[in-house]
Amino acid sequence: MTKRMLIMIGGVLVLVAVLALGFFLHIRSIIANSPKPGPQTVSTIKAQVLEWQPQIPSVGTLVAVRGVDVTTEIAGLVRSVNFKSGQDVKAGELLVQLNADSDVAQLNSLQAAAELSAVTLKRDQAQLAGQAVSQALVDNDLADLKSRRALVAQQQALVAKKTIRAPFAGRLGITTVNPGQYLNPGDTIVTLQTIDPIYANFSAPQKQIASLSVGQVVNVATDAFAGELFPGKINAISPKVDPSTRNVSLQATIANPQRRLLPGMFARANVDVGQKQRYLTLPQTAITYNPYGATVFILKPAEAQPAPGGKDEKNAKPAAPAAPAGSLVAQQVFVTTGETRGDQVAILKGVVEGQEVVTSGQLKLKNGTPVVVDNRVQPANSANPTPQEK
Repeated sequence: MTKRMLIMIGGVLVLVAVLALGFFLHIRSIIANSPKPGPQTVSTIKAQVLEWQPQIPSVGTLVAVRGVDVTTEIAGLVRSVNFKSGQDVKAGELLVQLNADSDVAQLNSLQAAAELSAVTLKRDQAQLAGQAVSQALVDNDLADLKSRRALVAQQQALVAKKTIRAPFAGRLGITTVNPGQYLNPGDTIVTLQTIDPIYANFSAPQKQIASLSVGQVVNVATDAFAGELFPGKINAISPKVDPSTRNVSLQATIANPQRRLLPGMFARANVDVGQKQRYLTLPQTAITYNPYGATVFILKPAEAQPAPGGKDEKNAKPAAPAAPAGSLVAQQVFVTTGETRGDQVAILKGVVEGQEVVTSGQLKLKNGTPVVVDNRVQPANSANPTPQEK
C-alpha cells in the first residue's frame, strides 16, 4: 500500500510540474508576441520669458456713482408722467406731476390773507405816527403778518412736493407709473442711476495693504464683455479691515462713456502693484503636481541604444521602448513654480528658455518614452482667461 501511494503522489507531482511548465511557456510566448508600445502623441510648447505685471486679483460688484429710487414724499394722484423709461435726464428735470389743485387754492387763500396783513400793518404804522393807535397794536399786526407769510411758505413747500424732479443727472430705469394712478408716500416711481463713470467695489487681503494706494491702476473685466478690460483707478481705501474676513474694502472709478457697464454687475478686478518683471512662463497644464514636487516633461533627442549582449543585459529594465536615434524622447524634470496669472505659471527653476515642454499627454509618458509632437490642439495659455459658454 505504501509503495502504491508513493507512486501515485509522484505521478501527481509530475503532472503538476508539466502543467506549470506548459503554462509558463504559454505566458512567455504571449508576452514575446505582444505588440510593443509605439511613440506617444503629445502637444508641446517652447518655454519663453514673458513680461509680467504683478497684480492683486479680486472680485467685486459694480455700483453707480449716484443711484436712487425716486419716490414721492406725500400722497397724491398722478396728473402727468413727463419722461420715458430708459431716458437720460438732467438734474432738476420734471419727472412726475401730482394733482395739486386743492393745495394751490389753499396757497392762494393764504397769500391773500398775508397781503391783507401787510396792508393792515402799513395802515396802523401810519396811524401810530399820528398817535392814533398804540405800539402794541402795530406789534400784533407785525406778528400776524410773519405768521401768515410762514403759512404761505409752508403751503408753497407742500405744492412743490407734488412736483417730482430728478435730484441729479443720470439714466432712468423702467417705470410702471401711469397718469391717474394714486401714489402713497414712499412708493417707487422710477430708478435713477449715474453710471458714467461707475464704481467697482472689491476687497483685498490685509497682507496686501502695504502695496495699495489711491490712484493705482485697476483693470476690471466682466462676463458680459468677454476678453475686454475696463481700466480705472483706486479712488478710496476703507480705513478699517473687516474682522470676519481680514480683508480691506477698495473702490475704483471706471470710465463708462458708452454706459455698457451697469450697476449690480459681477466684476473681476486686478490691481497693478510694483514694477513689471520677467518670468519664464509655461501653461499650467504642463505642470504635474505630486507629493515629491512639481514636474514637467521636456523633449530631447534620443540617444543611440547599446548593442544587445552586454553583461548587464539580464538585469536591465528599460524605462520605455527603445527609440530610433534622432527621434524625440521624454525626460521628466523637477521644477520650482512661482506666481500664476490666468492659465500661466512662472517657472523659477528646472527649465531654461527655449526648451520644448509637453503641455498635454503627460499621463502616457515616463523617462525615455518616444513621442510624436502634434500641436494642432493646444491647451489654454492666456494671461487673462474668460469663461467660455457653449
